[in-house]
Amino acid sequence: MKIRVTSFVLLLILIFPVMVRSQVKIQQTVGHDALGDFAPEFARLNDDILFGEVWSRNDLLSLRDRSVVTVVALMAQGLTDSSFKYHLESAKKNGVTKDEIAEILTHAAFYVGWPKAWAAFRMAKEVWTGDAESIAIDSLNAYAQSIIFPVGKPNDAYAKYFIGKSYLAPIVATGVPIANVTFEPGCRNNWHIHHATKGGGQTLVCVGGRGYYQEWGKEPVELLPGDAVHIPADVKHWHGAAPDSWFSHLAIEVPGENSSNEWLEPVNDKEYSKLK
Repeated sequence: MKIRVTSFVLLLILIFPVMVRSQVKIQQTVGHDALGDFAPEFARLNDDILFGEVWSRNDLLSLRDRSVVTVVALMAQGLTDSSFKYHLESAKKNGVTKDEIAEILTHAAFYVGWPKAWAAFRMAKEVWTGDAESIAIDSLNAYAQSIIFPVGKPNDAYAKYFIGKSYLAPIVATGVPIANVTFEPGCRNNWHIHHATKGGGQTLVCVGGRGYYQEWGKEPVELLPGDAVHIPADVKHWHGAAPDSWFSHLAIEVPGENSSNEWLEPVNDKEYSKLK
């Protein structure tokens, strides 16, 4: 049964400190590596102050937004050297997409000058034009910036039970285990059952993107941010992303006795393809 749990999600946000908006300490050593002996004070200011303090205040201004500000500032000065490429690569890593950087540079061109824009575009094209794998990474990075909880690492331990790629980020390891599971577009897990002789089961809380949950013999249920489903023990089901959208949910393990998971057959491709 699907319920709306906006207030519950807000409560989780207040309780758990593992959030995108939490401060991430930036470690930088390029100043010390290049100029530590020749200009130690400059190296300290670059690594410890600029990056260690200013860039690390990303709880006040996100890394993505700081990258945008820095790219435009360097472009305005006509600095399209290795430092500019580094900050373009950082912007890409921090979630700025190809379409967004193109619009950012186009907008800035009217204020900083057309020749500077041409120079910036040549380098940006090198950074954002890549193979399918790099495009997928760009998509993941952009999606990760849109959700509160971390995406985590590839869910390799359970990959054989998934169609497509998924990611796992443990949020709470003790007490009631909670993890954020992220599915790439089209990814879903196999049919499976959470067994328990008493209690048990699982609760899913959608925190990003769009996905589906389905119990055996019932119609699929669409899940959007703020939606939740409780899965009783011993109910056969699957859950995963919509065909055209990333999807993340918190997986909250319900305490039970003699709990175990039984993994079953994959979701039928023909039936999945009917989903919007």
